[in-house]
Amino acid sequence: MTDFATRRTIMVDTQIRPNDVTKFPVIDAMLAVPREDFVPADRRETAYIGENVDLGHGRVVLEPRTLAKMLDVLDIQSDELVLDIGAGFGYSSAVISRLAEAVVAVEQDEALAAEAQTALSEAEADNVIVHRGPLANGAAQHGPYDVIVLQGAVAHLPRAITDQLKDGGRIACLFDEGPLGVVRIGYKVDGVVTWRHAFNASAPVLPGFERHAAFAL
Repeated sequence: MTDFATRRTIMVDTQIRPNDVTKFPVIDAMLAVPREDFVPADRRETAYIGENVDLGHGRVVLEPRTLAKMLDVLDIQSDELVLDIGAGFGYSSAVISRLAEAVVAVEQDEALAAEAQTALSEAEADNVIVHRGPLANGAAQHGPYDVIVLQGAVAHLPRAITDQLKDGGRIACLFDEGPLGVVRIGYKVDGVVTWRHAFNASAPVLPGFERHAAFAL
């Protein structure tokens, strides 16, 4: 029988701590959430590899390093509301639920949303709401948000997403810039988001966040 708890500890010790993730709440959350419960059954054995885990249809669970580094920089507080876009089976939302007051997990795929609802309920992540709808629309009815996290790359970030961020809020976004993307953290001040480079990572572009084709005569 696979010892997933040991694998989870090894994941944190070899993939997260050595990559400048220093905030104890993030480390504790990654140690506590059983990642194997948030991937397809036939991929449970690969849940703790240092790569994105394929969910099918171009969707992934972000590799542990990428998610942990995003959360470390965002420094989510216990009184904050977080929008988690592209939650997949709900792993990222389960981790964030241990840091934030509440999480709105957005998933547009019906099957993925159902899996997320089940997995999050079984994990007793009672402060997470699963919202089904287009990822690029976010979930304005539950906002505005202190923090927004996107669980995949973007080639184009719709204004509708940054409009849902509170003034003074933060957003973590993996911009698709070739084979190796760039994670930037945006800070919203007086209605304007200013971006700062955080680290490099890669993931498929989320549906609805593809680059718009240039208009040509």
